[in-house]
Order: sequence, then C-alpha cells, then structure tokens
Amino acid sequence: MIGNWSNWKRFPEAERGEHAEAPIGPGIYEVRNAAAGDLVAFDAAGNVAHALAALRKQPSGWARLFGGASKTQPGGELEYRTCAASSLAEARLMVQALNGRRQTYWRRSATQANFAGSI
Repeated sequence: MIGNWSNWKRFPEAERGEHAEAPIGPGIYEVRNAAAGDLVAFDAAGNVAHALAALRKQPSGWARLFGGASKTQPGGELEYRTCAASSLAEARLMVQALNGRRQTYWRRSATQANFAGSI
C-alpha cells in the first residue's frame, strides 16, 4: 500500500553531516529546484534513503538521471519529498501511473495553449 507524500524538505548538505529524512524501505522520491519548481529527479527505489544519498555522492548524478550535462546543483537549492510503499514493485507501478498523469497534463496544457493562441 502506498503512503502519503511527505512535506517538501530542503535537500541535506552532506558536507555538514546532514541526512535525508526518508524511508529506509521501498518507495518513491521526487527532487525539485526549490526556487523554480523544476523537477530534478523522480523515481522508485527499494531503499529511498539510500537512493537519495547516492544521488548526492556522484558529481554527475543529477545530470545522469536526465541525460544532461554533468553540472550538479547545490543542495541548498534543492528540496525533496518521499512516499513509502509496501514493495518496490508497487512503487514502480505508482511511478508509471504518476508519469502517465503528468504526460496527460502536459498534453492538455499544450493543446489549451495552442487553442488560446489561435483565437
């Protein structure tokens, strides 16, 4: 069973010894730019806390997720939220469902913007 999303939290600075507050078991995580709201990372993991920690350990971790340049973002500019699941399979299904909803939203937004521009 999927739990509720946590509140958005500032991404911890490993250099200061800060840690992410995340499930040690399966679930979903989402990382975004705090100022712009742009999505940086979104995925399912068997251990959400470990997955978030691994993203910050690799210099090109953020870019590697989305195929961009190897520029990292300072942790203070990022925030994250998590959602626990009963299994990794359930978390992966939820990620697929949420991605489908996002794609539908963006398609509708693009269609409405095109329609409004033609009036």
